[in-house]
Order: sequence, then structure tokens, then C-alpha cells
Amino acid sequence: MLLVHARRATRIGPDGSLALLADQDRTRWDREMIAEGRALVVTALTGGRPGPYGVQAAIAALHAEAPDVERTDWPQIAALYDVLLALAPSPVVALNRAVAIAMRDGPEAGLALLDDLKDEPKLRAYHPYLAARADLLDRLGRLPEAASAYRAALELAGTEPERAHLRHRLAAIEEQP
Repeated sequence: MLLVHARRATRIGPDGSLALLADQDRTRWDREMIAEGRALVVTALTGGRPGPYGVQAAIAALHAEAPDVERTDWPQIAALYDVLLALAPSPVVALNRAVAIAMRDGPEAGLALLDDLKDEPKLRAYHPYLAARADLLDRLGRLPEAASAYRAALELAGTEPERAHLRHRLAAIEEQP
């Protein structure tokens, strides 16, 4: 929880907009909380067989340690999602793993994994699944499909900052020639 809470001040921009992890000002993250959280992760992972919360904390620690998204240890995060999927299998964990694989191996690899999840009942009404799919389609230049996925995610988003973010991403696609 410390590792997640350390980033809270940067999740929403000054204008109330959603700030994705890639866009957050990491200099504003609470380094003391991160250090304490990292120490607790080490304890959690070395005190016997780790549970799902310990693995989730290790993933959060890797995000917190990285100076930016590009230098995040995506191979390690993907490996930890493999462990988490074995410990606590769920469609949402599989979705997060697919995103980590996309960051490690490219959007096409991640999209293939997302396509494997398309019939999961729990993901049909889960806007982050559709938003992740839209993002990967956008990165692949498959703009009509990306726009459609953003529209579907927009219909399901639960908060105004999420909807505003999705509208912004959709508009960026629709403005392209």
C-alpha cells in the first residue's frame, strides 16, 4: 500500500485530468514511502513462499524504482505477473500481464494476449480491458479499430477523469489524417 500511496499526488493533474503512470511526475513521488515499501517487499518475499499480495507489492516496487516507463524492468514485471497468475489466476491479472508483455515485447505480442481474453465474462464490461486494447491498436496504427475500442471503453468508464482521458485519446485518433 505504501508503494501505491507514494504516487497518489501525481495521479490527477492540476486540471483534474487522469495522469497515467507514464505521465506522472516521478520527482513528486514520496521517496520515503517508496523506501519503506521496498524494504517491506524484501521481507515479504524472503519470509517463506510469497503470496499474491507480496508479488503485487514487488511489481509496484519495480514501477516505483524506475526513473521512467522506458527504463522500467518490464521483463521482471512480466515474470512477476506469471507468478501472480499462477498464485491467483484471474482475467484482470491476465490483462495486466498482457500489458506488461506489450511493454516488454511490443504491442503486437500484448494484443495477441488480449485477444485471447476477449471472451472472458469479467472483462466484457471492464473498461480498462477495452482501453488497453485501444492503446495497443493505436500503437500499431490500426486507428479505426482503436477508435472503436476507445468508444466502447468510454461507455463503460466509471469516473469523469477516466472518461475525459478516453475522450482525449479518441479525439487524438480522430484528428489524424
